[in-house]
Amino acid sequence: MSAVNLLRLLILSAIWGGSFLFMRIGAPVLGPTVLIALRVGLAALFLLIVGVGLRKPLHLTVHWRHYVVLGLLNAALPFLLLAYAAQTISASLLSILNATAPIWSALIGALWMRARLTLPSAVGLILGFAGVALLAGVESVSLPAQGAWAMAAALGAAFSYGIATTYARSAKSVEPFANAHGTMVAATVLMIPLLPFVAEIPRPGVAVVASVAALGVLCSGVAYLLYFRLIAEIGATGALTVTFVIPVFGMLWGAIFLGERIGWHAVLATGVILTGTALANGLTLRGMRRGAKPGQA
Repeated sequence: MSAVNLLRLLILSAIWGGSFLFMRIGAPVLGPTVLIALRVGLAALFLLIVGVGLRKPLHLTVHWRHYVVLGLLNAALPFLLLAYAAQTISASLLSILNATAPIWSALIGALWMRARLTLPSAVGLILGFAGVALLAGVESVSLPAQGAWAMAAALGAAFSYGIATTYARSAKSVEPFANAHGTMVAATVLMIPLLPFVAEIPRPGVAVVASVAALGVLCSGVAYLLYFRLIAEIGATGALTVTFVIPVFGMLWGAIFLGERIGWHAVLATGVILTGTALANGLTLRGMRRGAKPGQA
């Protein structure tokens, strides 16, 4: 991996790690529905402007069903679940639970394709779930009553990402930028019918407004552009390594800006989960070198 792509990987990890911080700030004030409607709406608008400049068409009449599936499973639903969880649990815990997405993807993929799990993959799945159990067991002692539901919602978001990833691998190929833009447009359309059910929208402060803007433009718009550039440069396998760095930044930003304490169990559980992720998805140094060849996305 070149120094430029390594820098892109670190920047993307820092941005996506920051998304949990911004949700932790915005969700308790605006509520999950309003926060996520604004997030996907801003992302769709940002990517529309970029798409017009780059002359990247969506071909909605051809791919609209594909965009709806991804908009639901890869944006609207997981974003909503994470925002719900962000009302209760810390940004650090959110980022760690979100890191289980590739483990769910490996499990769902094996069931979907009816393929036998290899021994390393099976060990990886066991390790991943053991890490979650360790984290949930220790955290449940200090969380409020609704904390268990919040952790379940965060794991549900990761599960939804796993379904979306498995679907995307078997779906008809669509140009990466169109995938990103179409996903956000579809997610925006899916969120609109939920807005009339919001009882009251409070007047947000500067920090909340800034968090919403950062979630929409930076964490959804800019991050997607960086991610698909990485896929084009180093391949899908190499780009997946971003999963290993996001929790580091999630915990770092939570500690710096929200004063969250990082316990030994969080560090240990993160290590166990990420080790399980690597084994379950067959990530090795050799495999990442093969994925570094352009055009293998």
